[in-house]
Amino acid sequence: MRYIIIGSGAIGGSIGGRLHESGRSVVLVARGAHYEALRDNGLRLTVPTGTLILDVPVVARPQDVELRADDVLVLAVKTQDSVAALDAWAARPVTGGGTAGERLALVCAQNGVENERLALRRFREVYGVCVVLPSTHLNPGEVVAPCGPYTGALVLGRYGTGTDETARQISDDLEKANFLAPVATDVMRWKYGKLLGNLANVVEAVCGSASDAAAQDLVARSKAEGAAVLGAAGIAYASGAEITELRSGTVDPQPIAGEPTRGSSWQSLARGTGSIETDYLNGEIVLLGRKHGVPTPVNAALQHAARESVHLSREPGGLTAAELSRRIMESGTGRGRESSPWPG
Repeated sequence: MRYIIIGSGAIGGSIGGRLHESGRSVVLVARGAHYEALRDNGLRLTVPTGTLILDVPVVARPQDVELRADDVLVLAVKTQDSVAALDAWAARPVTGGGTAGERLALVCAQNGVENERLALRRFREVYGVCVVLPSTHLNPGEVVAPCGPYTGALVLGRYGTGTDETARQISDDLEKANFLAPVATDVMRWKYGKLLGNLANVVEAVCGSASDAAAQDLVARSKAEGAAVLGAAGIAYASGAEITELRSGTVDPQPIAGEPTRGSSWQSLARGTGSIETDYLNGEIVLLGRKHGVPTPVNAALQHAARESVHLSREPGGLTAAELSRRIMESGTGRGRESSPWPG
Protein backbone atom coordinates (compact mmCIF):
# COMPACT_ATOMS: atom_id res chain seq x y z
CA MET A 1 0.00 0.00 0.00
CA ARG A 2 0.97 3.60 -0.61
CA TYR A 3 -0.52 6.27 1.66
CA ILE A 4 -1.55 9.64 0.23
CA ILE A 5 -1.90 12.00 3.20
CA ILE A 6 -4.39 14.74 2.26
CA GLY A 7 -3.66 17.49 4.76
CA SER A 8 -0.20 17.14 6.30
CA GLY A 9 -0.58 19.28 9.41
CA ALA A 10 -0.53 18.06 13.01
CA ILE A 11 -2.45 14.80 12.46
CA GLY A 12 -1.55 14.11 8.84
CA GLY A 13 2.10 15.03 9.37
CA SER A 14 2.37 12.74 12.40
CA ILE A 15 0.74 9.80 10.62
CA GLY A 16 2.56 10.33 7.34
CA GLY A 17 5.91 10.94 8.99
CA ARG A 18 5.73 7.85 11.16
CA LEU A 19 4.56 5.67 8.25
CA HIS A 20 7.45 6.93 6.11
CA GLU A 21 9.93 6.37 8.93
CA SER A 22 8.72 2.75 9.24
CA GLY A 23 9.43 2.09 5.56
CA ARG A 24 5.93 2.52 4.13
CA SER A 25 5.40 4.39 0.88
CA VAL A 26 3.94 7.83 1.62
CA VAL A 27 3.07 11.00 -0.29
CA LEU A 28 2.22 14.13 1.68
CA VAL A 29 -0.18 16.73 0.29
CA ALA A 30 0.27 20.28 1.55
CA ARG A 31 -0.23 23.88 0.50
CA GLY A 32 1.56 27.22 0.54
CA ALA A 33 4.50 27.78 2.85
CA HIS A 34 4.05 24.35 4.46
CA TYR A 35 4.37 22.66 1.07
CA GLU A 36 7.45 24.71 0.21
CA ALA A 37 9.13 23.87 3.54
CA LEU A 38 8.37 20.16 3.15
CA ARG A 39 9.64 20.19 -0.43
CA ASP A 40 12.84 22.06 0.36
CA ASN A 41 13.77 20.73 3.81
CA GLY A 42 11.70 17.64 4.51
CA LEU A 43 9.32 17.07 7.40
CA ARG A 44 10.69 18.05 10.81
CA LEU A 45 8.80 15.71 13.16
CA THR A 46 9.62 16.17 16.85
CA VAL A 47 8.78 13.23 19.13
CA PRO A 48 9.86 12.45 22.72
CA THR A 49 13.01 10.68 21.53
CA GLY A 50 14.19 13.59 19.40
CA THR A 51 13.60 15.39 16.11
CA LEU A 52 13.31 13.38 12.89
CA ILE A 53 14.11 15.00 9.54
CA LEU A 54 12.12 12.96 7.04
CA ASP A 55 12.48 13.35 3.29
CA VAL A 56 8.90 12.42 2.46
CA PRO A 57 7.65 13.01 -1.10
CA VAL A 58 5.23 15.95 -1.16
CA VAL A 59 2.82 17.39 -3.72
CA ALA A 60 0.65 20.50 -3.74
CA ARG A 61 -2.28 19.27 -5.88
CA PRO A 62 -4.10 16.05 -6.80
CA GLN A 63 -2.86 16.52 -10.36
CA ASP A 64 0.73 16.18 -9.16
CA VAL A 65 0.46 12.49 -8.21
CA GLU A 66 -0.41 9.53 -10.43
CA LEU A 67 -2.79 7.38 -8.45
CA ARG A 68 -2.29 3.61 -8.29
CA ALA A 69 -4.70 0.79 -7.46
CA ASP A 70 -2.90 0.08 -4.17
CA ASP A 71 -3.17 3.66 -2.89
CA VAL A 72 -4.98 4.53 0.33
CA LEU A 73 -6.16 8.13 0.68
CA VAL A 74 -5.93 9.46 4.25
CA LEU A 75 -8.10 12.55 4.71
CA ALA A 76 -6.61 14.63 7.54
CA VAL A 77 -7.99 18.12 6.86
CA LYS A 78 -10.40 19.91 9.19
CA THR A 79 -14.07 19.11 8.55
CA GLN A 80 -14.78 22.56 7.08
CA ASP A 81 -12.28 21.71 4.32
CA SER A 82 -13.49 18.16 3.66
CA VAL A 83 -15.93 18.79 0.81
CA ALA A 84 -13.37 20.70 -1.27
CA ALA A 85 -10.74 18.00 -0.68
CA LEU A 86 -13.12 15.12 -1.41
CA ASP A 87 -14.33 16.74 -4.62
CA ALA A 88 -10.75 17.39 -5.73
CA TRP A 89 -9.70 13.76 -5.25
CA ALA A 90 -12.77 11.61 -5.97
CA ALA A 91 -12.71 12.12 -9.74
CA ARG A 92 -8.96 11.63 -10.19
CA PRO A 93 -8.11 8.77 -12.55
CA VAL A 94 -6.45 5.63 -11.24
CA THR A 95 -3.90 3.66 -13.25
CA GLY A 96 -5.68 0.76 -14.87
CA GLY A 97 -9.04 2.53 -15.13
CA GLY A 98 -11.70 4.05 -12.96
CA THR A 99 -11.56 6.92 -10.51
CA ALA A 100 -10.35 7.30 -6.95
CA GLY A 101 -13.94 7.44 -5.73
CA GLU A 102 -14.70 4.13 -7.44
CA ARG A 103 -11.51 2.21 -6.64
CA LEU A 104 -9.56 3.56 -3.69
CA ALA A 105 -10.06 3.28 0.05
CA LEU A 106 -10.47 6.60 1.85
CA VAL A 107 -9.65 6.90 5.56
CA CYS A 108 -11.08 9.81 7.59
CA ALA A 109 -8.42 10.55 10.23
CA GLN A 110 -10.40 13.51 11.56
CA ASN A 111 -12.34 14.74 14.57
CA GLY A 112 -16.10 15.00 14.44
CA VAL A 113 -18.64 12.60 12.94
CA GLU A 114 -19.66 14.28 9.68
CA ASN A 115 -16.66 13.48 7.49
CA GLU A 116 -17.51 9.84 6.85
CA ARG A 117 -20.99 10.72 5.57
CA LEU A 118 -19.51 13.37 3.28
CA ALA A 119 -16.94 10.88 2.02
CA LEU A 120 -19.41 8.08 1.38
CA ARG A 121 -21.28 10.28 -1.08
CA ARG A 122 -18.12 10.34 -3.19
CA PHE A 123 -16.14 7.19 -2.30
CA ARG A 124 -17.33 3.59 -2.20
CA GLU A 125 -14.88 2.43 0.46
CA VAL A 126 -14.75 4.67 3.52
CA TYR A 127 -13.06 4.04 6.86
CA GLY A 128 -13.34 6.07 10.04
CA VAL A 129 -10.63 6.70 12.60
CA CYS A 130 -11.07 7.83 16.19
CA VAL A 131 -7.97 9.98 16.49
CA VAL A 132 -6.26 10.18 19.88
CA LEU A 133 -3.08 11.89 18.74
CA PRO A 134 -2.01 15.03 20.61
CA SER A 135 0.16 16.97 18.18
CA THR A 136 0.91 20.51 17.11
CA HIS A 137 1.60 22.22 13.79
CA LEU A 138 2.35 25.93 14.06
CA ASN A 139 5.33 26.48 11.74
CA PRO A 140 5.77 25.46 8.09
CA GLY A 141 7.43 22.07 7.73
CA GLU A 142 7.24 21.30 11.46
CA VAL A 143 5.05 18.94 13.51
CA VAL A 144 5.39 18.08 17.21
CA ALA A 145 3.93 14.78 18.50
CA PRO A 146 4.87 14.56 22.20
CA CYS A 147 3.32 11.26 23.33
CA GLY A 148 4.82 7.86 24.01
CA PRO A 149 5.49 5.01 23.98
CA TYR A 150 3.00 5.16 21.09
CA THR A 151 2.72 8.35 19.06
CA GLY A 152 -1.06 8.04 19.14
CA ALA A 153 -4.06 5.73 19.29
CA LEU A 154 -6.00 5.37 16.04
CA VAL A 155 -9.12 3.24 16.41
CA LEU A 156 -9.93 2.18 12.85
CA GLY A 157 -13.02 0.68 11.28
CA ARG A 158 -15.05 0.44 8.13
CA TYR A 159 -17.77 3.08 7.98
CA GLY A 160 -21.03 1.21 8.29
CA THR A 161 -20.88 -2.26 9.79
CA GLY A 162 -18.30 -4.98 10.10
CA THR A 163 -14.66 -4.90 9.12
CA ASP A 164 -12.51 -6.18 6.27
CA GLU A 165 -9.01 -7.06 5.16
CA THR A 166 -8.22 -3.50 4.06
CA ALA A 167 -8.83 -2.23 7.60
CA ARG A 168 -6.62 -4.97 9.00
CA GLN A 169 -3.80 -4.16 6.55
CA ILE A 170 -3.96 -0.45 7.39
CA SER A 171 -3.99 -1.29 11.09
CA ASP A 172 -0.93 -3.50 10.68
CA ASP A 173 0.97 -0.73 8.89
CA LEU A 174 0.04 1.79 11.58
CA GLU A 175 1.09 -0.57 14.37
CA LYS A 176 4.49 -0.95 12.70
CA ALA A 177 4.72 2.86 12.55
CA ASN A 178 4.48 3.33 16.34
CA PHE A 179 0.71 3.75 16.62
CA LEU A 180 -1.79 1.82 18.67
CA ALA A 181 -4.32 0.95 15.95
CA PRO A 182 -7.05 -1.49 16.97
CA VAL A 183 -9.69 -2.42 14.40
CA ALA A 184 -13.24 -1.83 15.67
CA THR A 185 -16.57 -2.93 14.25
CA ASP A 186 -18.16 0.12 15.92
CA VAL A 187 -15.72 2.88 15.03
CA MET A 188 -18.40 5.58 15.08
CA ARG A 189 -19.22 4.76 18.70
CA TRP A 190 -15.61 5.63 19.45
CA LYS A 191 -15.82 8.79 17.35
CA TYR A 192 -18.94 10.00 19.16
CA GLY A 193 -17.13 9.43 22.46
CA LYS A 194 -14.19 11.47 21.20
CA LEU A 195 -16.62 14.17 20.04
CA LEU A 196 -17.68 14.77 23.64
CA GLY A 197 -14.05 15.28 24.60
CA ASN A 198 -13.51 17.66 21.70
CA LEU A 199 -16.25 20.00 22.98
CA ALA A 200 -13.52 21.49 25.18
CA ASN A 201 -11.42 22.52 22.16
CA VAL A 202 -13.21 25.81 21.61
CA VAL A 203 -12.91 26.83 25.28
CA GLU A 204 -9.13 26.42 25.11
CA ALA A 205 -9.05 28.27 21.78
CA VAL A 206 -11.24 31.25 22.64
CA CYS A 207 -10.10 31.61 26.25
CA GLY A 208 -6.47 30.60 25.70
CA SER A 209 -6.71 27.85 28.31
CA ALA A 210 -9.30 25.45 29.70
CA SER A 211 -7.62 25.08 33.08
CA ASP A 212 -9.21 27.71 35.35
CA ALA A 213 -12.43 27.12 37.26
CA ALA A 214 -14.64 29.19 34.94
CA ALA A 215 -13.30 27.42 31.85
CA GLN A 216 -13.70 23.99 33.44
CA ASP A 217 -17.30 24.87 34.28
CA LEU A 218 -18.00 25.72 30.64
CA VAL A 219 -16.40 22.45 29.53
CA ALA A 220 -18.42 20.43 32.03
CA ARG A 221 -21.68 22.09 31.00
CA SER A 222 -20.98 21.60 27.29
CA LYS A 223 -20.22 17.91 27.83
CA ALA A 224 -23.36 17.44 29.94
CA GLU A 225 -25.42 18.90 27.10
CA GLY A 226 -23.61 16.62 24.65
CA ALA A 227 -24.33 13.49 26.68
CA ALA A 228 -27.99 14.49 27.02
CA VAL A 229 -28.29 15.05 23.28
CA LEU A 230 -26.65 11.75 22.32
CA GLY A 231 -28.89 9.96 24.80
CA ALA A 232 -32.02 11.55 23.32
CA ALA A 233 -30.84 10.68 19.82
CA GLY A 234 -30.16 7.07 20.80
CA ILE A 235 -26.52 7.35 19.70
CA ALA A 236 -24.08 5.03 21.48
CA TYR A 237 -20.71 6.48 22.40
CA ALA A 238 -17.52 5.30 24.05
CA SER A 239 -17.25 6.52 27.62
CA GLY A 240 -14.52 8.79 28.86
CA ALA A 241 -13.28 5.86 30.92
CA GLU A 242 -12.92 3.72 27.77
CA ILE A 243 -10.91 6.39 26.00
CA THR A 244 -8.76 6.91 29.08
CA GLU A 245 -8.15 3.17 29.31
CA LEU A 246 -7.23 3.06 25.60
CA ARG A 247 -4.45 5.62 26.01
CA SER A 248 -3.34 5.03 29.60
CA GLY A 249 0.23 3.77 29.58
CA THR A 250 0.30 3.77 25.78
CA VAL A 251 -0.28 7.36 24.61
CA ASP A 252 1.06 9.37 27.54
CA PRO A 253 2.20 13.00 27.24
CA GLN A 254 5.96 13.29 27.50
CA PRO A 255 6.49 17.07 27.45
CA ILE A 256 9.10 18.37 25.05
CA ALA A 257 10.99 21.46 26.23
CA GLY A 258 9.63 24.59 24.61
CA GLU A 259 6.89 22.69 22.77
CA PRO A 260 3.57 22.91 24.67
CA THR A 261 0.80 20.82 23.12
CA ARG A 262 -2.29 22.76 22.10
CA GLY A 263 -5.63 21.63 20.73
CA SER A 264 -6.48 21.82 17.05
CA SER A 265 -8.90 24.75 17.45
CA TRP A 266 -6.32 26.72 19.44
CA GLN A 267 -3.86 26.11 16.61
CA SER A 268 -6.35 27.34 14.01
CA LEU A 269 -6.72 30.69 15.80
CA ALA A 270 -2.99 30.96 16.50
CA ARG A 271 -2.12 30.38 12.83
CA GLY A 272 -4.87 32.71 11.62
CA THR A 273 -6.26 30.12 9.20
CA GLY A 274 -9.54 32.02 8.81
CA SER A 275 -11.69 29.10 9.88
CA ILE A 276 -12.29 26.82 12.86
CA GLU A 277 -13.82 23.37 13.27
CA THR A 278 -16.31 24.29 16.01
CA ASP A 279 -19.37 24.08 13.74
CA TYR A 280 -18.68 20.35 13.41
CA LEU A 281 -17.84 19.73 17.09
CA ASN A 282 -20.04 21.83 19.37
CA GLY A 283 -22.16 22.56 16.32
CA GLU A 284 -22.91 18.85 15.95
CA ILE A 285 -24.37 18.86 19.47
CA VAL A 286 -26.41 21.97 18.65
CA LEU A 287 -27.73 20.34 15.46
CA LEU A 288 -28.74 17.13 17.23
CA GLY A 289 -30.24 19.10 20.11
CA ARG A 290 -32.46 21.05 17.75
CA LYS A 291 -33.44 17.85 15.96
CA HIS A 292 -34.37 15.99 19.15
CA GLY A 293 -35.72 18.85 21.26
CA VAL A 294 -32.86 19.07 23.76
CA PRO A 295 -31.66 22.60 24.72
CA THR A 296 -27.96 23.18 24.06
CA PRO A 297 -27.41 26.81 25.12
CA VAL A 298 -23.77 26.45 26.21
CA ASN A 299 -22.66 24.70 23.03
CA ALA A 300 -24.57 27.24 20.94
CA ALA A 301 -22.83 30.08 22.76
CA LEU A 302 -19.42 28.46 22.34
CA GLN A 303 -20.15 28.07 18.64
CA HIS A 304 -20.95 31.79 18.41
CA ALA A 305 -17.77 32.64 20.33
CA ALA A 306 -15.65 30.66 17.89
CA ARG A 307 -17.22 32.39 14.91
CA GLU A 308 -16.67 35.79 16.49
CA SER A 309 -13.02 35.00 17.19
CA VAL A 310 -12.45 34.00 13.58
CA HIS A 311 -14.36 37.02 12.25
CA LEU A 312 -12.35 39.43 14.43
CA SER A 313 -9.06 37.60 13.75
CA ARG A 314 -8.54 37.10 17.47
CA GLU A 315 -5.63 35.11 18.76
CA PRO A 316 -6.25 32.49 21.46
CA GLY A 317 -7.20 34.04 24.78
CA GLY A 318 -9.11 36.97 23.32
CA LEU A 319 -12.04 36.30 25.65
CA THR A 320 -11.87 35.07 29.24
CA ALA A 321 -14.00 32.18 30.41
CA ALA A 322 -15.56 34.42 33.06
CA GLU A 323 -16.56 36.99 30.42
CA LEU A 324 -17.92 34.27 28.16
CA SER A 325 -19.98 32.83 31.04
CA ARG A 326 -21.29 36.30 31.86
CA ARG A 327 -22.35 36.90 28.28
CA ILE A 328 -24.11 33.53 28.18
CA MET A 329 -26.13 34.35 31.29
CA GLU A 330 -26.93 37.94 30.28
CA SER A 331 -28.20 36.78 26.90
CA GLY A 332 -30.46 34.21 28.50
CA THR A 333 -28.73 31.28 26.81
CA GLY A 334 -27.74 29.93 30.22
CA ARG A 335 -31.45 29.39 30.98
CA GLY A 336 -32.27 27.20 28.01
CA ARG A 337 -32.66 29.57 25.07
CA GLU A 338 -30.33 29.85 22.09
CA SER A 339 -30.48 33.55 21.31
CA SER A 340 -27.06 34.79 20.26
CA PRO A 341 -24.95 36.51 22.95
CA TRP A 342 -23.06 38.42 20.25
CA PRO A 343 -24.09 41.72 18.70
CA GLY A 344 -25.26 41.57 15.11
